[in-house]
Amino acid sequence: MALKFSTATANSLPFSQPSLYRSLISGLQYLAITRPDIALAVNQACQHMQCPTNAHFALVKRMLRYVKGTLAQGLFFTPGPFILTSYTDSNWAGDCLDRRSTSGFCVFIGLNLISWYAKKQFTVSHSSTKAKYRSMAYTTAELCWLQQLLRDFSIPCSVPPVLWCDNISAMALASNPVFSLLVEAYRS
Repeated sequence: MALKFSTATANSLPFSQPSLYRSLISGLQYLAITRPDIALAVNQACQHMQCPTNAHFALVKRMLRYVKGTLAQGLFFTPGPFILTSYTDSNWAGDCLDRRSTSGFCVFIGLNLISWYAKKQFTVSHSSTKAKYRSMAYTTAELCWLQQLLRDFSIPCSVPPVLWCDNISAMALASNPVFSLLVEAYRS
């Protein structure tokens, strides 16, 4: 009598060609540089490179089918002015387990997306204003670095960068030097 494996059991078996899995994931990692829409899925697949299962390989094949169907999508660069613009946001206490907020931003030169970030904040914010203020601080650090990088490449950037945020309280806190000094005193 032959043993019959259920689909769940077959999916949990180790994949027979782990080198093929690693090769495909490596290619998808390079593609994710210009395709932020697949970055999260590729990152999750990379976490199983040491011992992939059949289910993991099925997900990689699904990603490849998605990429094949969306070849016209991606980051395209068009000529334009060197004006830095950024958008920042955070979700206050978005993780129901540890109550930490997730910050995110994207930075454009003209109409071209050149940098993006999404990560959990290191500490728990007591208010949405504090979560947004921390997100603005991450974005400001990125903008300063990009301005210095453009200067190092001798690319003129005559207009100061623009930072967009949807929280009026966080913008008031960031733009008022007295509030900023109080926040710095509070931290120390």
